Amino acid sequence: MTHQSLWRPTRRRLTDTLLAAVAPVTACCVALGGLTTWVSAGKAGSPARVAVSNGRIFLPYGNTTETAAFFDVTNLGGADDRLVGVTSSATSGRITLSRHRMIGGGVAARADVSSAAVPAGGEVSMSPDGLDVTLTAEARMRAGDLVPFTLRFERSGSVETLAVVIRPRS
Repeated sequence: MTHQSLWRPTRRRLTDTLLAAVAPVTACCVALGGLTTWVSAGKAGSPARVAVSNGRIFLPYGNTTETAAFFDVTNLGGADDRLVGVTSSATSGRITLSRHRMIGGGVAARADVSSAAVPAGGEVSMSPDGLDVTLTAEARMRAGDLVPFTLRFERSGSVETLAVVIRPRS
């Protein structure tokens, strides 16, 4: 009858086994702690969530029907979004996103842009000297009129809002 040798734990074997287990357990604990912090901060899986407010549109001056509209766009979510288009039933022609910048000597230049970034947790405030919506008014507007707009976002979809007609500089 043969005798099989019994496996006996030695101090060296136990130390090697413990050291082999410590590295993955430590890595898991660090990753779990980081994920817990991220979730607690409200950033995990939080999609873009935009809100549009403070819509205003300049009253066209004289015989011109071209004007500009401005909105405040707030992203309450944890992911970035992009404003990719604007439509309105009050336009008779092209409606575009535009960016204005000063080029010197009191002269401003306007350039159409295809989209505008709306960062996570941030806000974009449109203004006459920055981003705006350029359009041609379909009907004669009066100060105080409400004009419907639909702003389309890459991730958040469409948001319907109203803009009040105001006189420039008011």
